[in-house]
Amino acid sequence: MSDIEIAQQANMKPIIGLVKEQYGIDAEHLDPFGHYKAKLSLEYVASLADKPEGKLILVTAISPTPAGEGKTTTTVGLGDALNRIGKKAMMCLREPSLGPCFGMKGGAAGGGYSQVVPMEDINLHFTGDFHAIGVAHNLLSALIDNHITHGNLLGIDPRRIQWKRVVDMNDRALRKIIIGLGGTGNGYSREDGYDIVVASEVMAILCLATSRADLKKRLGRIVIGYKADGSTAVYASNLKAQGAMAALLKDAIKPNLVQTLENNIAIIHGGPFANIAHGCNTVTATKTALKLADYVITEAGFGADLGAEKFIDIKCRMADLKPSAVVLVATIRALKFHGGVNKEDLNQENLAALEAGFENLERHYNNITQHYGLPCVVCVNHFTFDTQAELDLFKAKCAVLGASCVVSKHWAEGGAGAESLAQEVINIVDHREPGCTFVYDENISSWDKIAAIATKLYGASGISASAKIKAQLKVWDENYGKFPVCIAKTQMSFSTNPALKGAPTGHIVEISEVKLANGAGFIVAIAGDMMTMPGLPKQPAAERIDIDDTGKITGLF
Repeated sequence: MSDIEIAQQANMKPIIGLVKEQYGIDAEHLDPFGHYKAKLSLEYVASLADKPEGKLILVTAISPTPAGEGKTTTTVGLGDALNRIGKKAMMCLREPSLGPCFGMKGGAAGGGYSQVVPMEDINLHFTGDFHAIGVAHNLLSALIDNHITHGNLLGIDPRRIQWKRVVDMNDRALRKIIIGLGGTGNGYSREDGYDIVVASEVMAILCLATSRADLKKRLGRIVIGYKADGSTAVYASNLKAQGAMAALLKDAIKPNLVQTLENNIAIIHGGPFANIAHGCNTVTATKTALKLADYVITEAGFGADLGAEKFIDIKCRMADLKPSAVVLVATIRALKFHGGVNKEDLNQENLAALEAGFENLERHYNNITQHYGLPCVVCVNHFTFDTQAELDLFKAKCAVLGASCVVSKHWAEGGAGAESLAQEVINIVDHREPGCTFVYDENISSWDKIAAIATKLYGASGISASAKIKAQLKVWDENYGKFPVCIAKTQMSFSTNPALKGAPTGHIVEISEVKLANGAGFIVAIAGDMMTMPGLPKQPAAERIDIDDTGKITGLF
């Protein structure tokens, strides 16, 4: 059966009763969205402040194939397995974007028998959080142009506006546009563009905000552009925008509660991409789960060079989170992909390619243990076409590396197939104090932070950028303090070239653009030709998605 067919046969329980049964939370603290989704009130979240915290476990991955390697599936399977062996565990996930849902990957709520449900709702509009984020973002865009139309008392230079518009869909035609055509009644004509919602700074702010007051403060700090002198910043607060934006986000800031196929509670909240944003679910969701459960499993997008690095250097640093261990997800097919096998041939046994591609896993593992300072369990997300010879070679290579390795069959068997993985994780986290190390010191320059990530994690010999970019980083360091950096880079390679597989060394990471995310509290460095508005593939997943006369959706994944 397909993932969606498995999900549609799930025996879901009403969320209100399930949350009460498992965590003792009364219905008055929940805002239900139908029978199987609910938001948790911030007042209840605040009431948990004095409770002790559980152990935090991060799920990340090696550099993926275009189809992804199963971080969400592994997160769900591990959480279900921990609950099966008698532990109190909760999962924290990101909300899927409609862009990849209708683009390359299809749905993103896990897979096989390790899924969160209701799968269709989660993958489509869910509880409306992304819509609220998009509207709040675009309200600020409208206020900017409206201010200029009505006299521009702030002196905003239309050529130096930094704030684009957003839509939660892959639409390359909107990357660069002209607005204000049709005469003076339609405002001033100027260049503009769209990003995808998951790349919006409002998304990043929602995911890092710790309260409504913090949300509003961060929204007010957004730099929308500059005056004619090119150096005087104009903020969202200058337009008095933060109050209305926060009002639009009044429900979106509340964590969403759903369940797995095995009726265990999961929080799904926020969803920034990890190749063009910071790739983590909300701080509110993670901290809430840590107060409610003894073990919290969360995932950070794409490979450990992107999602895990930002989880450590941005989210953990800002929110004072202390992870206990990392699960590094790998697949046999992905290692063969990095060993030079074409995507069409990945289901065929190829020991030579597997051995050649293992260097990709090795670098990710060493980054986690040496640069993040965390113990790491390698999880083989098992596929039915993996051969025993391939699995034996994989285990032997892990043994040489000194890595703990578990073959997990959670996709096919649910939590039961991940019990060995769960026990291996417990053996680690119950015998060490939580905590990690950062890749760079927060007091060094932004340029040196980017260089540290590129040389330590990517295997690069250095970084390059124009004199203009270097000067801009220096100005921001002087004016905004020591922000962490968020590198936007292809997820397919340690380099900026997606075709360069394995574990390349000696390459130069070119920084083509930098952006100040002052509200979120970091600097975005775009490496190579990374796009903040993706395009649809030649055959988008949307072509396979349909709905029948009874309302049953097919083809979502």
